[in-house]
Amino acid sequence: MTHASLLRRITDYSSRADPYPLYEELRRTPVLHEEDGGPYAISSYWDILSLLHDPRISSDAGNLAAAGSDELGEAEETGLPPSFIRLDPPEHDRLRRIANRPFGPPHSPHRIDAMRDDLTEIVSGLIDGFGDAKRIDLVDQFAYPFPVTVICRLLGVPREDQPRFRAWVDPIVAGLDPDPGGHDEERLHAAQEARVQLGMYLAGLVEQRRKEPREDMLSRLATDRGPDGLMTTMEVLTTAVLLLIAGHETTVNLITNGMLTLLRHPEFLRALREDPGLSVGIVEELLRYEPPVQFIPRRTCIADIELRGVTIPKGSRIWLVLAAGNRDPERFTDPDRFDPYRRDIQHLGFGSGIHICFGAPLARLETQIALAELAGRLDNPRLVDDPPPYRRNAVLRGPRHLSVVFDSVRP
Repeated sequence: MTHASLLRRITDYSSRADPYPLYEELRRTPVLHEEDGGPYAISSYWDILSLLHDPRISSDAGNLAAAGSDELGEAEETGLPPSFIRLDPPEHDRLRRIANRPFGPPHSPHRIDAMRDDLTEIVSGLIDGFGDAKRIDLVDQFAYPFPVTVICRLLGVPREDQPRFRAWVDPIVAGLDPDPGGHDEERLHAAQEARVQLGMYLAGLVEQRRKEPREDMLSRLATDRGPDGLMTTMEVLTTAVLLLIAGHETTVNLITNGMLTLLRHPEFLRALREDPGLSVGIVEELLRYEPPVQFIPRRTCIADIELRGVTIPKGSRIWLVLAAGNRDPERFTDPDRFDPYRRDIQHLGFGSGIHICFGAPLARLETQIALAELAGRLDNPRLVDDPPPYRRNAVLRGPRHLSVVFDSVRP
């Protein structure tokens, strides 16, 4: 088998249910380069961590376009300017600082924790909605609608508008997955149309909030005149869409991967039912063991980089294979074992450096509450299919459906 075939096997859908043996193979060549013009795949924990903090690695969409495309490196077409995760300093830093003021420390340290009661209410409502059913699709009936409802409340989308909002989100999210049926053009057209409608709706909401601010994040983004100045309407829209799409996908996969892992390890599901506080350790170990984002493919070298005796030339594309680094035996003891009591848990699940996941505090809290409530209220839950059917997307890895049967829903 050639090195070139290894990356193809990793990204092939047939490997989606269990790519980890292939990641082990990938780590044997920590700096793997395919044919000329192909990406450099980095798979060791320490190398990935180093490059995530290296200013010679660019996230800028323009540099990526100049480097050419590959099957994982196409940026999502949003119809908007690049969000700050597609920019380099200093523009990245300016926009991220502005966005962070209403979202978390140091200016809004209690923003996320103050949502705890709201998040619990949403989760409880979704579980109550299972009714007398003894079988559910955890993705469609729980993990998918949960973060959309949360982002609506965070941004300040009026409750009466939330059904419309969710109707736009559905085709946008569907547009992120390849279509094996060959209906890509139709699917991408629907996604683009939904983005236009969502953008128009959010633009109207931003103008309304500028005239009549409320206690929501969209109002703060639209009116906050901090040291870095005021965001333009387009910058507010781009940031709001980033929170919606990036936050939604991460959380859906984290919750679904989490419940799948707990159902495969019933001793920890029982432990979580008895001690909901264990959810903190469970979520951190999940971010290492089954990260919702497997790769960071959209990086470009803006200077030559020497790594393990290999020169990565300026202009090259890089894949940072987070999921491989998270199971690197040079970094973690017994890395293929799921252990929520693991003490050394500095995982790469949310990346690192200046582009560390902006929504990580919210995704963590959402998943902690979701898993604790599911463990506490579903009586004797079991998997129907193992492995379940997975999404087509190689970067955003998670089950597309997760059928779970149980005896009853506890009050």
